[in-house]
Amino acid sequence: MALDPMMIDALAPVGVSAVLFGTIGWVVTTWLRVKNGYPLESSWGRPMLPMSSRENDERVKMLAQENAQLHAELGGVKDRLAVLERIAVDKGSRLAAEIDALERKALN
Repeated sequence: MALDPMMIDALAPVGVSAVLFGTIGWVVTTWLRVKNGYPLESSWGRPMLPMSSRENDERVKMLAQENAQLHAELGGVKDRLAVLERIAVDKGSRLAAEIDALERKALN
């Protein structure tokens, strides 16, 4: 039984479409898994989790410490900025009165 060339011409777009849609579906599914934090799967259906190593754990600890230090520094900068904003917005007489009060307090 030989394949009719007209039949092949009729079925070719269906086959190409099936392969194209299957590939697009696989890409979208993988992207959604990565985006939402699900583990990727191997060809056998087992989750492929990243390998944890001592070096990576140390790096995470170091980054967490640096993050805490930066948060503390940012808090200090925000406090200083608030004082500078208050000085820039306040009237001169009020600021002068506060400075005089601090000088009197320091002398006593």
